[in-house]
Amino acid sequence: MRQVDPSKDQPGWFEHPFDDDKLKEECGIFGVVGVADAANFVALGLHALQHRGQEAGGIVSHDPQAGFQSARRFGYVRDNFTSETLMKHLPGSVAIGHVRYSTAGSKGQTAIRDVQPFFGEFAMGGAAIAHNGNITNADALRRELVERGSIFQSSSDSECIIHLMARSMGRTIPDRMEEALRKVEGAFSVVAMTRTKIIGVRDPLGVRPLVLGKIGDGWALSSETCALDIIGAEFVREIEPGEMVVITEQGVESHFPFRPAKSRFCIFEHVYFSRPDSILGGRSVYETRENIGRELALESPVEADIVCPVPDSGTPAAIGYSLASGIPYAMGIIRNQYMGRTFIEPTEQIRNMGVRLKLNVNRALIKGKRVILVDDSVVRGTTSRKIKEMILDAGAAEVHFRIASPPTAWPCFYGVDTPQREKLLAATMSEEEMRTHLGVDSLKFISLDVLYRAVGEARGRDPDAPQYCDACFSGEYPVAPSDQITKGFELKAAE
Repeated sequence: MRQVDPSKDQPGWFEHPFDDDKLKEECGIFGVVGVADAANFVALGLHALQHRGQEAGGIVSHDPQAGFQSARRFGYVRDNFTSETLMKHLPGSVAIGHVRYSTAGSKGQTAIRDVQPFFGEFAMGGAAIAHNGNITNADALRRELVERGSIFQSSSDSECIIHLMARSMGRTIPDRMEEALRKVEGAFSVVAMTRTKIIGVRDPLGVRPLVLGKIGDGWALSSETCALDIIGAEFVREIEPGEMVVITEQGVESHFPFRPAKSRFCIFEHVYFSRPDSILGGRSVYETRENIGRELALESPVEADIVCPVPDSGTPAAIGYSLASGIPYAMGIIRNQYMGRTFIEPTEQIRNMGVRLKLNVNRALIKGKRVILVDDSVVRGTTSRKIKEMILDAGAAEVHFRIASPPTAWPCFYGVDTPQREKLLAATMSEEEMRTHLGVDSLKFISLDVLYRAVGEARGRDPDAPQYCDACFSGEYPVAPSDQITKGFELKAAE
């Protein structure tokens, strides 16, 4: 397989110098088969999924004459995969791609080897895979594979899948992938490709999303429906938890190779990770977030003059809060949409400016007002404190925080870059202690039961209703994080 080497002076690869205090959105995957210049469609799809990973991206394509071709780059899709010269090196009617925010493995420019998709050459031909999620037994698998002679090229947990496939005795690539994934624990949505097909798989719990689309005579797989929209594909359906689809130009084959399990889709996809113009479980993400805001207003009312979102992720919930409370909605904070990851060198003086480089207070609206700030989450609390100070500096009379998710008190091991538990504000403080720490007049989180109601479920009351993975709030992990337990992580004590 020919690989295009990354440019050493490519901007945008390093960490953003300002901690925005948000959970990092795992990864995004996309694949197309049966359309000319498939890699161009994949690049567009990855651009739509950029919110799921801004650290790096990669595309693999196949053409009968050129064979497998690969390009991996640090930074944004728009800065890398819009070059006509580069895209000419990715011909063919089948391609897959991946955008990355690393949750496992190393980070930085030396980690180009960790950028997906990963490729392997097997007896029956080559195959590439792109993985969204996290393998919770990756350390144990890696040790076993290395002891048996496997040579790893990356520090990514996802590479375990390729090595497990290499050791399988399956007669086809789908058979080998099926056997490999049966040995994997954790969360995985996978898009893979061979010379003529793409393959999509979700883990039995369906923790991470994956959807199927139709484009002309071809097909597409995507982490979210918004990426189907950008290429003009028709949304067909979601890939079911535990389902494997094998797609060629002739159509879609579906089967369920894993032991059935009750769905535990990540509830934070509804709250923050997914784009508001996507559809999850037949529900508009935007409408769900607006409904969360309505429920939050009913559960935690407060007298105030205006409701302001913390942009941009808090906007739908703030609108819902305003509608339910009758308190006017106002854009009290304006986001600088052109703040890039490589704005300027992060000197200490610039670091001290912090959030002000990204957000600015609309002073004319704020002065003298009792302000409700609606945000999607509080993780470390660092940015929340800075925003509160900016609001008070602008002359606000009172500042009230309303949070559209429960307190984040537990780390995620299923594909989200979560700080260690002791660094999560809610893991060490009560709600009142957090209010004092942030220095606001009031602080309220939506409760977990009310969040379930807002997304259309009755938590724990209907045995037939799909329940969500809410481990970051409840500490109840649907799959035991075996590698982390080996390292000393303590699960929540039984009540």
